[in-house]
Amino acid sequence: MINQFKEQFGRYFLNGEFEEIYGKTAKSFQNLVSFEQFRELSLNYNSGVSSYTCIVANTFQGLEQYIWVDETYSKAVVIAFDEQGIIQAIYLKPFETFPSSDQVWTKSTYSMPINDEWYVFWGGTNEFINYHYPYEQQRYAYDLVQMVNNETYKNSTLQNENYYAFGTEVVAPADGVVVEVIDGIKDNIPGEMDEENAAGNYCIIAHEHNEYSMIAHFKKDSICVKTGDNVKAGQLLGLCGNSGNSSEAHIHFQVMDQQDFLKAKSLRIKFHGGEEPIQGDIVVPSGGK
Repeated sequence: MINQFKEQFGRYFLNGEFEEIYGKTAKSFQNLVSFEQFRELSLNYNSGVSSYTCIVANTFQGLEQYIWVDETYSKAVVIAFDEQGIIQAIYLKPFETFPSSDQVWTKSTYSMPINDEWYVFWGGTNEFINYHYPYEQQRYAYDLVQMVNNETYKNSTLQNENYYAFGTEVVAPADGVVVEVIDGIKDNIPGEMDEENAAGNYCIIAHEHNEYSMIAHFKKDSICVKTGDNVKAGQLLGLCGNSGNSSEAHIHFQVMDQQDFLKAKSLRIKFHGGEEPIQGDIVVPSGGK
């Protein structure tokens, strides 16, 4: 019965079965939003909607997440269930897309800049699964972490060394020439951010077809290539760190149409094998799931 409710939530919501929905929400949700508030908001949100379709169903941070959109792809309902089937969050928000740039793929083919299995923390073509998406310069970027038993760290969150990603190898996603390297920026204390040096330690590689890959948040003093070096796909670039605008050790990876990442347009990445990883996927060196 729980699975049926999850899989048909859009119909329940559109049909105004708000008491049943609200009854399945967590106490913390109910403390924030009364039933009357939820009912009024939902009724207003459903105005003009004739159907909802589920476009994403994944597991993220231990929650089952479903994204439902209306027939015009202008409204989204995002709902997250815990392991007991209790609704922990509901988001009602406009569904913004950029169909023109969504169709602009890289001409070169890439692999993820990794040597083993990683987890896609942010990635995809809407802001609910990829917080980069609203921003043209990083719209199709990926943030990758390492997970063990649904956790990115062991023991405690206080030290970078406790994060599985910290100090792991980062490699070139394709053949190219290194055109920019920044290193020497200290790694943050987990939970703190260095907004002044948003990318932290990073490496930019020029590829064929005037495409540029950028990998960011390297560990301080770990980058082992320099400007002008020719690199091959899979060649070691450095180690994953927690530098820049980063709250924990992870890899930021994007491909763009020029070297200056502040002025560039992010390009949708064509991966080997034709895969299109999104949030919640496990990715491997070949670029597959």
